[in-house]
Amino acid sequence: MEPIRVTSLAERPELCARLWDMTDSWPEFMTHDHVANALHERIAEVFPEYVHVGTDDSGAVVARAFSVPFVLRGAGRDGTLPGRGWDQVLVWAFDDRRDGVEPDTVSAIEIAVDAGRQGRGLSAVMLGAMRSAAADRGFAEVVAPVRPSAKHHEPHTPMREYATRTREDGLPHDPWLRVHVRAGATLAAPDPVAPASMVIGAPLAQWRTWTGLPFDKEGWTTVPGALTPVRCEPDHNWAVYVEPNVWVRHHLR
Repeated sequence: MEPIRVTSLAERPELCARLWDMTDSWPEFMTHDHVANALHERIAEVFPEYVHVGTDDSGAVVARAFSVPFVLRGAGRDGTLPGRGWDQVLVWAFDDRRDGVEPDTVSAIEIAVDAGRQGRGLSAVMLGAMRSAAADRGFAEVVAPVRPSAKHHEPHTPMREYATRTREDGLPHDPWLRVHVRAGATLAAPDPVAPASMVIGAPLAQWRTWTGLPFDKEGWTTVPGALTPVRCEPDHNWAVYVEPNVWVRHHLR
């Protein structure tokens, strides 16, 4: 594995402007989640100590890891990881910071590796940095609403069935879930699935632009890169994608 330098954005704020220089592999439609568009980029400004950046020998940004602190056990929250997953935990983190509430948990939000550097173990390095930083700050747990990296090959398979599938060695079938488990995570019990972790809805013209697909038939449409089919309603001129993720828990103590 190539050597990289991993630092927090709080330590190297000059990297903030370069966080988005990497070539990523997100499908176009995934960049239109309203919660993400409102809050994701603000993590660097509001929570720089929870943003980690990996740079190579030339100083180029080759990986980034975003996480946020939030309250999981507090008023109106009983310690249950939310069914609205990624969207919900991001909203909670910003609400808690605004209200001055002391967080008790850290959630991963994104670990991204430059498209030309994938498959070299950098995602595990960034996950390790995230875990270590949370432990150093006194947190007992990091949680993550994981987007399984190979689930898009099986969009019609229920997420619960897919997430709990294992190989002969007992590790998860999915590569990204496998990275988390190897790092020490366990699937959240009793049910790890966040069924509505991200929701993307838009008029059909936008879906056609994003995907190049006709979106002219009522029912379920399979979209490349989507973990589940997209619901299309031509008579009402909308389509909605509801993405399930998989909650995992990294116990740090």
